[in-house]
Amino acid sequence: MKKLLAILLAMALMLGCAAALGEAEDEENYETGDAALDDARNQDGIGEKELLVVSFGTSFNDSRRLTIGGIETAVAEAFPDYDVRRAFTAQIVIDHVERRDGVHIDNLTEALDRAVTNGVKMLVVQPTHLMHGFEYDDVMAELAEYADAFENGITVGEPLLTSDEDFDRVADILIDLLKEYDDGETALVYMGHGTEHEANAVYARMQGVFADKGAANYYVGTVEAAPSVDDVLAAIEGKGYKRVVLRDMMVVAGDHANNDMAGDEEDSWKSIFTAAGYDVECVLEGLGQVPAIQQIYVEHAQKAVEMAGE
Repeated sequence: MKKLLAILLAMALMLGCAAALGEAEDEENYETGDAALDDARNQDGIGEKELLVVSFGTSFNDSRRLTIGGIETAVAEAFPDYDVRRAFTAQIVIDHVERRDGVHIDNLTEALDRAVTNGVKMLVVQPTHLMHGFEYDDVMAELAEYADAFENGITVGEPLLTSDEDFDRVADILIDLLKEYDDGETALVYMGHGTEHEANAVYARMQGVFADKGAANYYVGTVEAAPSVDDVLAAIEGKGYKRVVLRDMMVVAGDHANNDMAGDEEDSWKSIFTAAGYDVECVLEGLGQVPAIQQIYVEHAQKAVEMAGE
């Protein structure tokens, strides 16, 4: 009898887990675009020089194609002697895209093993990360394990926000992206991801660069760190703003942009600013689809190519 009860309990648990998984997948399977329009860039049979573009990734197909795909295309056009390939570091994104769309995107280990199998001798890696955070550190740690796998070694480009020049250029780009809304009555708010890593300081630094440039109506907040949405609310209070325009300060316009920023749930930034009495407009475009941002990644890759002896 006890054995039968144990079997029935196990079956109930399995059915419950299956139902929960199904519900989670149903919630995630909203329309994000046609995955077939994107190039996973995991083809074999390439030459001896590879430029591997490494990204966190996103399951939002249109955004992936326009942002990460846009950076990869810009890099491919700038370096015709290199075969450009893709790797994502977020396994949960890779698994979701493969389960939902039947498209496989290499993780970093797979991409590096593929490069070895393809006989690549010179490997240049260009991350699309915003900063030297945990994700970038993890990439560097894994690349170190392959240091002797390529005849001419591995060289790595810098993330988007590294040098003083990077901050200055990106600030100008961010200001320009929302300048049409800058009427003195609108708070222009960029939503970053945020991290517990010390690199989170890039957001406060960008706010400082805005101030130095006289961009008084521009603000930076983060989803998961400081400055928080409450910090931004406090910063704009009492300044006579009637409207808030939200745009994500991330490479892709993925889950955070579509849900945490522009979603209809009461804890989304759109809902929070609306509840505070502002008219709210959301701009759903990742930084990776901005040509001027793509150019910065190209220039970082160029420095890595030069370090490789090209």
